[in-house]
Amino acid sequence: MILAILQARFSSSRFRGKVLKPILGVPMLALQIERIKRAKLIDYLLVATSKDVTDDAIENLCININVGCYRGNLEDVLDRFYQAAKLYSPEHIVRLTGDCPLADPELIDEVIKFYLTGDFDYASNALEPTYPDGLDVEICRFKCLEQAWKEAKLPSQREHVTPFINQQPHLFHIGVYKNNTNLSHLRWTVDEQLDFNLIANIYEALYRNNPKFTTQDILDFLEVNSYLKDFNTCYQRNEGLQKSLLVDELFLNKIGED
Repeated sequence: MILAILQARFSSSRFRGKVLKPILGVPMLALQIERIKRAKLIDYLLVATSKDVTDDAIENLCININVGCYRGNLEDVLDRFYQAAKLYSPEHIVRLTGDCPLADPELIDEVIKFYLTGDFDYASNALEPTYPDGLDVEICRFKCLEQAWKEAKLPSQREHVTPFINQQPHLFHIGVYKNNTNLSHLRWTVDEQLDFNLIANIYEALYRNNPKFTTQDILDFLEVNSYLKDFNTCYQRNEGLQKSLLVDELFLNKIGED
């Protein structure tokens, strides 16, 4: 079984409530789920949110659109992921995040095929980025997730789920999936208001005529509307992870002092 887990929470530190902000009258998270559901190799999609009262609205959304929802630890996302996955006993876990409303179902399938064909423990198109920020896909074996859950100690490893795996190529067989063209300069994730404004522009231009618009459709739209290409590229890629790595340093220093 290939289980996709989409992590989402209301209380984002940089852009609170972003996953539920409406685009064309529909919560952003619902539009992302609509796209993910078109991936053919995912057996089941589950939203993993927290038990915090602020995430009641996410659970209600999942009920309304008939998507599974698991609620767990707010801060320890690795624990939330593991506990959610354990309920379904999958062999493989696809990790997706709720700040990527332009998720590409064809790309998700491509990364899954690459992972299965290469017999990897973990594979991703984000380790050496060649796709726009916001099209990230990760997949790993459940047994590797379980090992990470048991052994990961650093704050970044608990918050971001997969660093314990993808930072240890001596322990895990890791696959790096790359695009033929480097599009990593494009930013299609949502962490700031400016990001959301770009995504809203794209949906408003493309969705009404074709709800199944593709990555190529987006690229074509940006070619015509070139001012939008760099609309939000002032923000750093993986800024949240970089902040967590700084917390790791404080954590390790404290251990050293003790």
